[in-house]
This record gives sequence, structure tokens and C-alpha cells, in this order.
Amino acid sequence: MAHTYSHLYRLPTTGLRFFTVYGPWGRPDMAPFMFTRAILEGRAIDVFNHGRMQRDFTYVDDIVEAVLRVNDRVSAPDPEYSDANPDPASSGAPYRLLKIGNHQRVPLIDFIGCIEQQLGRQAEKRLLPMQPGDVAATCADTAALEQWIDFAPGTPLAEGIVRFVDGYRHC
Repeated sequence: MAHTYSHLYRLPTTGLRFFTVYGPWGRPDMAPFMFTRAILEGRAIDVFNHGRMQRDFTYVDDIVEAVLRVNDRVSAPDPEYSDANPDPASSGAPYRLLKIGNHQRVPLIDFIGCIEQQLGRQAEKRLLPMQPGDVAATCADTAALEQWIDFAPGTPLAEGIVRFVDGYRHC
């Protein structure tokens, strides 16, 4: 829809796709909060795909920094775009779609391990098969983001988990 409006009305739009955001003050129904709460309460956690799921975990401060930088830029048509040879990754409309992620695949079991280490407790894990409709791995290609705003998310997972758990304990 945004691309269509950009094309029809020359309205500059920029779409942002966030990859597995975590950090303090996040949603309590998301895995980091559910895992942390369960570990502290001594309850088992469900670990799908036997922990082999891979996600591009992105710390919230990196998301905020990218959004602020993107906010200062106005999308423009791609001067290389050609109607004769259309490229689906390009557009003659003032439109962009940027992926914001840490550009690293981290196994879910390693993510849980970081939480365990920070809490000083082991999780009781119920290793389960893949959920229907889920994907085995996600990873953001941030090349366009880096080129557009000269920034790439890079908070290391261990550092982000320290901040997350600290925030969890103090909220």
C-alpha cells in the first residue's frame, strides 16, 4: 500500500522491517519475558525446533537509533530504475524498504543460555518440534540500511541480555 501511494501520489514513504527486537520494557508475551519469568519462577519453558531455531536478535536501542536516523532522510525514486527492465528491489517511486537487524543468526538455545547465565539459573526446557507455520531462521540483510543512514545495529547479544535482565529485575 505504501509503495502504491508513493507511486500514484509521489508521496515519499519508508518502510522499516524490524528483526526479533528485545530489551527492557518490551512486550511481556514475547519469548525473552516469558523465558525470564519462567526461569525465575522455576517453571519449564517450551523450546521449539529443539532450540535449533535461529533468529536475528536486535537490541531495542539499535532499533531506536536506526529509526531516528531514517527519520531524517526522505525517500526518493531510484535513479537506476527502468520501466523497460524492472527490478523488484528498486522503484521509480519515492519509496524504500529497510531491514533493521543485528545481521547475525543466533540459535534459540544460545539466546536462552545468555538469559540463564545472566540470571544465574538453568532453565528446565521442554524441547519440542517446530511449530506449524514458523520459519527455521531469520537474518536481516542490512546493506541498504547501512548505505542509507551509515549505521548498522551491533549490540552484542550478551550485552543486550545484561541490559534486558537488569531492566526486567527493576520494573
